[in-house]
Amino acid sequence: MITPQDRLHLSRCIELASEALDAGDAPFGSLLVLDDEVRFEERNRINSDDDATLHPEFEIARWAAAHLTEEERARAVVYTSGEHCPMCAAAHGWVGLGRIVYASSTRQLVAWLKELGAPENPVQALPITDILKGAQVEGPVEGLDEKVRQLHVRSWEE
Repeated sequence: MITPQDRLHLSRCIELASEALDAGDAPFGSLLVLDDEVRFEERNRINSDDDATLHPEFEIARWAAAHLTEEERARAVVYTSGEHCPMCAAAHGWVGLGRIVYASSTRQLVAWLKELGAPENPVQALPITDILKGAQVEGPVEGLDEKVRQLHVRSWEE
């Protein structure tokens, strides 16, 4: 169940996604929350830093591995504007992070990009649950998913 607090965190992810877009990157943003406190936030930086692996969810996994105990990682919640790609889902699983909440789904993103005439991604688009065994995942979130769609439309219009 999506709570008002979940919506608040997802709204911040969408702000980070907008910041990424403004910086010339793909519109994705994510937060790591532990015990109701935002511990780390990141936006996409694949173009800014010329590294295709600089997805915010992957950076969260790296940060968590370096700064949190195994127990803390399991309790942490990752919020993200868009459902994890397979690379990020695998990193999430290897690090042992907990619940994932996303505003928009992989299925939605694939449909939006197709409508926009974007080139196909080199990696198969799969839901998190096809990558992570037993993942606790919630999303997409009605209303917030449309805000994410608008960012993707803007990214292909510019």
